[in-house]
Amino acid sequence: MFAVNLSATFADFCSGLTARLRSNRGTPHRDETTPKPKPTGSAAAVPELPEVETMVRGVRPHLEGRRILSVHRCRCACKPIFIQPSLRTICRRTAGTTVTRVRRVAKRVLLDVSSGESFVIEPRMTGLMLLGQPPDRTHLRLQWRFDGNGQYNSLWFWDRRGLGTVRLFTAEQLAVELGSQKLGPDALEMTEDQWYRRCAKTSRAIKVALLDQKLAGGIGNLYASEILHQARIHPAHPANELGPQQVRRLAESVREVLTEAIRCEGSTLGDGTYRNALNQDGNYQNMHRVYGRADEICPTCRKRRVRRIVQAQRSTFYCPSCQKRRG
Repeated sequence: MFAVNLSATFADFCSGLTARLRSNRGTPHRDETTPKPKPTGSAAAVPELPEVETMVRGVRPHLEGRRILSVHRCRCACKPIFIQPSLRTICRRTAGTTVTRVRRVAKRVLLDVSSGESFVIEPRMTGLMLLGQPPDRTHLRLQWRFDGNGQYNSLWFWDRRGLGTVRLFTAEQLAVELGSQKLGPDALEMTEDQWYRRCAKTSRAIKVALLDQKLAGGIGNLYASEILHQARIHPAHPANELGPQQVRRLAESVREVLTEAIRCEGSTLGDGTYRNALNQDGNYQNMHRVYGRADEICPTCRKRRVRRIVQAQRSTFYCPSCQKRRG
């Protein structure tokens, strides 16, 4: 249970709005068909693949090859995040090891270390991996300290809601927990043939299927709506009834939408929670064509208003003109 503090909520909103206005000065050029920036009202959609990939790319140059001095929990009056095994055990097993690789698996950040083990950080709703100043110090959860004289000697995990998790896995545990039995292929790397074969196995609505991490790893609610809009596929269309042309458009749209979102360093929504490793806004929220834009004129066709429906207890946004229901 979370107590709602109206004053704090309003202050957070104003702070986030100011930050977005500053970051939009550097927003990529928009032509007349690109929607104007608008903070969305949904705050439960990130981080997804683009945001996590942005975290990885932000911290990787500063961590790979660095020796871990310590890992410790920050002072925080909020509900503690889930850490496994115990922090004492983590410190014993990783102090003195070197970060050999920083990578992403679906919606998780992985820090591989020289012992053969891996930190698996799952940001979930509001978790951030930070090198620079945090949005606030109240929600700092964990700190990794590194040796040397690098530009940044600490990595921080910040989490407002406290739903994120930090685990240390052996190679064997990693293969079980994040292997092919638990996760599908990475959405950014899937081929058209993989999409065709995997969609053919489920009769669920394609929007619901896209959220299944066993079908494709990394796509969440926000980008599923944007991908289907660009592919001109109705979100309720059964996945196993997609034709070859629809699957081709789907595969192309997945790559294009996710790649562009990564280039823009992800989406910072209306609550301003998501930030990159240097505590800066993403910019892809300025490119959203349907997500969070219910009842607005569709910026693609300029004929119909964007609709919001609920699928599997999640909001879906689509244009009834661009994404006609067929069959």
